[in-house]
Amino acid sequence: MPRPAALLFDLDGTLVDTAPDLARATNALRAHHGLPALPYPAIRAQVSNGGSALVELALGLARDAPGHDEARSLLLAAYGEAVAEESCVFPELVPLLAAWEAAKRPWGIVTNKPRAYAEPLVAALGLSPGALLCADDLPVKKPDPAPLLEAARRLAVDPPACWYLGDHLRDIQAARAAGMPAVAVGWGYVEEGDDYRAWPADLWFETGEALAAALN
Repeated sequence: MPRPAALLFDLDGTLVDTAPDLARATNALRAHHGLPALPYPAIRAQVSNGGSALVELALGLARDAPGHDEARSLLLAAYGEAVAEESCVFPELVPLLAAWEAAKRPWGIVTNKPRAYAEPLVAALGLSPGALLCADDLPVKKPDPAPLLEAARRLAVDPPACWYLGDHLRDIQAARAAGMPAVAVGWGYVEEGDDYRAWPADLWFETGEALAAALN
């Protein structure tokens, strides 16, 4: 496959390890209800599924259950207090990004995270994507391809020349719908029992080093 002209990343679990701060917020919600903390691995596996999934994990409240929306607001409020306390760019990707930027190659982020949390997180980590598309920027979000296409437009790169990297099936679905090479990564928040190599991607990488080697 030709080397990409631009890289587009999913945020949580692909570019940035946000699970520690989301786990803190999830257990803060548990503590609010007088419940003991959940083990970190159990929370990490649900991070890519969003706030509602974390509420269901923490309290057993389905999305349509009474009290779910209130609990989700409490969780997000706790998370919003410190979105980058322990979160960090996955270490294997730090030199890759540095080399990519040094070569003046464009890159961006397309996430289903609301801008109220994504923007301060990106800023706190010192990241400078050429495009940042968040859940509330457009009327639709992934797996719809529109956010990916808008990111490519902002980077002034044709969609087929962009690789989109993600750690969730919806990322791969969005990339394919956008006509972009879909890259599945195994270092993120892939749920137990979900084989990321079975997703309909074009490329699969277990580690950031393997991705860097392919790009170089």
